[in-house]
Amino acid sequence: MDNKLVSVIIPAYNHEKYIQQTIKSIINQSYKTIELIIIDDGSKDSTFEKIKAMEAECKNRFTRFEYTAQKNMGTCITLNRLLSKCNGEYIYLIASDDIAKPNAIEKEVCFLEKNPEYGLCVGDNELIDSEGEICFFDKNNNLIYKSNKNTYNTFGALLQKRNKFKFTDSKFGTYKSLYGGNYIPNGYIIRKEALNGIVFKKEAPLEDYYLMLQISKKYKMKYLDEILFSYRQHSNNTVSNHQKMIQMEKKTIEYESTILENIDEENVFDEVKEVKKNGVLYKSQGIPFIFEIKSYLKFTKKLKVIKLFNIKISEIEKERF
Repeated sequence: MDNKLVSVIIPAYNHEKYIQQTIKSIINQSYKTIELIIIDDGSKDSTFEKIKAMEAECKNRFTRFEYTAQKNMGTCITLNRLLSKCNGEYIYLIASDDIAKPNAIEKEVCFLEKNPEYGLCVGDNELIDSEGEICFFDKNNNLIYKSNKNTYNTFGALLQKRNKFKFTDSKFGTYKSLYGGNYIPNGYIIRKEALNGIVFKKEAPLEDYYLMLQISKKYKMKYLDEILFSYRQHSNNTVSNHQKMIQMEKKTIEYESTILENIDEENVFDEVKEVKKNGVLYKSQGIPFIFEIKSYLKFTKKLKVIKLFNIKISEIEKERF
């Protein structure tokens, strides 16, 4: 199995404190045949110098090691450039402040090798803080450090609670379920052929969500119920960032609706056609609604009315706009 090349890509930006830990986690992978490609997207700190300092070690460990710096172009352009450089049959994406567990790539590649109908495989995420300490979420999603007082042991546990289904179910990674919002944990590996034709666009600013929607149209996804990744939660996360995420999700789903209108229905799962034809359960700011893809503007007007008059959800769900 180790003879299948895996391309690990890291879009790096202003993570001088963490980038070497991220690279070390890839160096320490039990899986051997890896190429590592990093683009520093115009960092204003010493991120690029930290990468350069590990050049000898990386060249000794990896089949190929390439790193470069560019002026700040944003995540979409950076990801497109990274993908264009990949030679592997599998792609592993990791942020420049996160950490992969030593057996992560081996476990995920092993599953995809045995299950060709799957395009993506991912495990659960433990949470770490800005100092690398393991932490947990309480019921209000605040970080705490005592496991006996936590509500969610892992990021995956929180995501499953929010989405009201077990990720070990067949529903995981389906297009219809993802259309209501992204819930795929971090640290996923993707079959390269599942990325054919996918180009990141500024019109879809929530890149990971956009990516999941595209893959789920043609491939299944698998959740491995074990911790394979350390997802860093920074203490400076703010309400303004949360509001920004909401706006990015809105723009991304708006762009996805335009894709659906012109999609080639011969090459996608039946449920994608169903979503296009009949509408789908969509979540906006925590409230579910049913709406038709081609009537999005009518949906947004209805949303204002719902907020104004506090209409019951059960009444809205009976409608097809």
